Amino acid sequence: MTKIPRPDRIRLEASTFCQLKCPSCPTATHAIDSTLGKGFLKLRDFKKLLNENPWVKEIELSNYGEIFLNPELLGIFQHAFEMGVLLTADVGVNLNFVKDNVLEGLVKYRIRKLKCSIDGASNVTYTKYRVGGNFDVVMSNIRKINELKEDYGSEYPHLIWQFVIFGHNEHELELAKKKARENNMSFDAKLSWDNEISPVRDLEMVREEAGASSRKEYFEINRQDYMQEICHQLWDMPQINWDGKNLGCCQNFWGDFGGNAFTNGLEACLNSEKMNYARDMLSGLQESRDDIPCTTCSIYLGMKNERRWLDRKQGSWNFFHWIRKGS
Repeated sequence: MTKIPRPDRIRLEASTFCQLKCPSCPTATHAIDSTLGKGFLKLRDFKKLLNENPWVKEIELSNYGEIFLNPELLGIFQHAFEMGVLLTADVGVNLNFVKDNVLEGLVKYRIRKLKCSIDGASNVTYTKYRVGGNFDVVMSNIRKINELKEDYGSEYPHLIWQFVIFGHNEHELELAKKKARENNMSFDAKLSWDNEISPVRDLEMVREEAGASSRKEYFEINRQDYMQEICHQLWDMPQINWDGKNLGCCQNFWGDFGGNAFTNGLEACLNSEKMNYARDMLSGLQESRDDIPCTTCSIYLGMKNERRWLDRKQGSWNFFHWIRKGS
């Protein structure tokens, strides 16, 4: 079976709590609760993990919850900085509630990347999906971050405006791009994972923007899942839950791969029998097995139906390599 070397990048959920009630989000619907639980990454566990695994150099903190609800987040920022470990929040944050000292910590401790989920260019449009959020508050926090970047003379964090395209917000796509440029943000348009909620109307415009009008159409065009790159995380950037549970990838919230990174050791978790078997499954070297979380994942099932397995020669999820520059 495929045993991996020690990856220098991991994913570590900072919080599975979120204050918003986005309609199709598994956090808001409590679908994640039975496996992931509700909790925050503790500073003592974070310190232990870094002390025991000095080969870890980059950590992604965001996934199913809102990292800024973690009461120990500033300490996590500071300790990572002191240990020379780069932090990102690239899955996404809603940025609706952040203390001023934590906003400063983003800049002071050089958090590399902050992706902000802003599905609209006005409060009326934004709150149709980000229920409980406030567009004006989010933009105010972005302006504060930019002011702090100027005060510190820092380029970090790099800010990204993530815009999930729905039928109710597609008319504000160009305005959102304009606002992103005005706030020194890059722009990332994303196809919705739920075609039942506010499906897009201007199909040609969305195709031009995102390469397809829906994730279903993307699969029909490319014969692979829109999010298939996630599978590379089992090799390149494995996901650990806030409590140390081994999840493998950021998609998984229905099972685990055994062991606990805080109590059994990170390297042992990442090379558990189930993890190694899953890597072989995704590569087409083993048949599916009921106790492997990937077996019921829509991404894996699409690969299996198409008999188009993960190509590790193209290697890898190189998504974060750019942050080494200037670090």
